[in-house]
Amino acid sequence: VVRVESTAELQGALLRLTRTEGGAAGFDALVMAAAVADFRPATQADHKLERGGGLSLQLEPTPDVLAQIARLVHGTDRTGDAAGVPIVPAPVLVGFAAETGSLDRAADKLRRKGIDLLVANDVAEPGSGFGTDTNRVTILSATGARDELPLLPKRAVADEILDRALRVLDERDGAAQTGRSTITAREPA
Repeated sequence: VVRVESTAELQGALLRLTRTEGGAAGFDALVMAAAVADFRPATQADHKLERGGGLSLQLEPTPDVLAQIARLVHGTDRTGDAAGVPIVPAPVLVGFAAETGSLDRAADKLRRKGIDLLVANDVAEPGSGFGTDTNRVTILSATGARDELPLLPKRAVADEILDRALRVLDERDGAAQTGRSTITAREPA
């Protein structure tokens, strides 16, 4: 367990863990269920701010830690060009997209981040998102698959996500790990 309190601490911890000294992945799968924060104050005060006439708070985006880890795993830079040695076998990377009103941006987010799976949900939908025991998600895959799950308890959603991550991991390098693949042919969905 590595405890972090800021995006910068999370970024540092993941950068240290992503590639071992031998060059292998430091983990089999990374599930980034939520960003620590999408924005942070642009400047930090080094002293207590006194009450007064008002305060303006300027925010700046935090780094996209998952996209950075994906580039490291794939050995690419921000433009997709080769910039290092890819990690083989690559860990499975899973991201989340909490949207409001539509999931139209989800496929582009999956592609931009360079991850294997993206779990998207409309947090404005009743029974879905924050503060509920249930969720309705769509799981998008880098292969183009798109699975829309019904409203389920969050534990069942987590099980579905982990099943898919394991399937990607097994399809990618099951034979290298065990000498055989455990994936069996199944009927198309």
